[in-house]
Amino acid sequence: MSVPSPVELLQTLVRFDTSNHGDGRSAGERECVLWIAGLLRAAGWEPQLLHRQDAPDRLNLVIRVPGSEPDLPGVLVHAHTDVVPVEPEQWSVPPFGAVVAEGYVWGRGAQDMLWSAACMVHTLLAWGAEGTRPRRDVVMAFVADEEDGGAYGAQWLARDHPDLFEGLELAIGEDGGMCQTLTGLDERRVNVYTINAGERGTMHLRLRATGTSGHGSRPSGQDAVSRLVGALHRLSSHRWPLTMSTVVRAHYEQLAAALGHPLDSADEESMGGFVDWLGPEVAGPMRWTIRPSATPTVLRAGYKVNVVPGESIAEVDVRCPPGTVELVDQTLRELLGDQVEWEYTTRGAPLESPITGEWWEAMVACIHRHDPEGIVIPGCMGGGTDNKAFAPLGMDTYGFTPAPPDPQGRVAAGYHGVDERVPVSQVEGGSRMLRDFLEHV
Repeated sequence: MSVPSPVELLQTLVRFDTSNHGDGRSAGERECVLWIAGLLRAAGWEPQLLHRQDAPDRLNLVIRVPGSEPDLPGVLVHAHTDVVPVEPEQWSVPPFGAVVAEGYVWGRGAQDMLWSAACMVHTLLAWGAEGTRPRRDVVMAFVADEEDGGAYGAQWLARDHPDLFEGLELAIGEDGGMCQTLTGLDERRVNVYTINAGERGTMHLRLRATGTSGHGSRPSGQDAVSRLVGALHRLSSHRWPLTMSTVVRAHYEQLAAALGHPLDSADEESMGGFVDWLGPEVAGPMRWTIRPSATPTVLRAGYKVNVVPGESIAEVDVRCPPGTVELVDQTLRELLGDQVEWEYTTRGAPLESPITGEWWEAMVACIHRHDPEGIVIPGCMGGGTDNKAFAPLGMDTYGFTPAPPDPQGRVAAGYHGVDERVPVSQVEGGSRMLRDFLEHV
């Protein structure tokens, strides 16, 4: 059987519209996953297809490749097949056209995270064609619904089908291990690979305030809107304390050392200056990994300008770094007070995995086999991934989708935005590095 290239696989994946609009509204992942399943069956594999009973279009695929040493702990590799919605009129190319131009593959999901799914499929097809097997059991999961929390995908699989992940002690997922070529203070260029060993927790809130409806000309100050606005003001204006987990501190210190930049990680002004020097493109979420945050994002109240509504509702996006869950719980109780009701609608705990030991060393070794001079550091994601679903099953979890530097300096762009694209070299080199890792770990 002829094995398609990783770029060809990515192009086909992009052409499936799997837009996830949230609240269960989705174009569906079914056709995309059925196409992957057909390829794998033709290569001699037996993938399992699973979906919630109430959502047949939200299809997931799980496949276990038996290792030659089955007593070793196994590895999970996961990728989501859904993508965020798109506004095609803003794009310079068709968002589901999978155009290859200027050294990039363009299209919604190319970076987030269909290129990784393409690398996984390519590895399975190559193993099938060659008869190659890894040392350890390797489970690959192509899951639905990551872009809306995983209720139809990873969260459901981990809760209702934990047997699929039996014997696994490592999970690797999106966003980590890709090369950034950076310039240090001495103008020296260095290749930096950040493996995400941590994630901030995702703890979404719904607030509800009630009061007596009435005429808008007769304010009481105790109405539903005033109560809700007061609580939101206290929350959004709160200055959360600096909290440095092991992973976050290591990220700051090791990146500064790699670039020759002075840093005192006990001094917030020093850290802020370092982030400012890096600039937003390089620093990414670093500024937000050192403390919790609470951002009001949804407000609903009222129906007529001269009527005081009896109810008002808000939703708040709360994120907490590793080690801050108890602090966040206590602070929310104090800030929100007793005039609003509130509940967690999502409660994904922060993650922090070891930055020493067998798994870490295996990831570092993989990068060094492809880039002996590369500098590997730990990082913490500002958001979250499906690793939050798999960590409770007893796995160490990492954002590890390794890729080499692009020879012409191209970098992926348009993440969740316009003209999303990924360098061809990232897809091709990333496929080689993923396979290398899985065959050596």
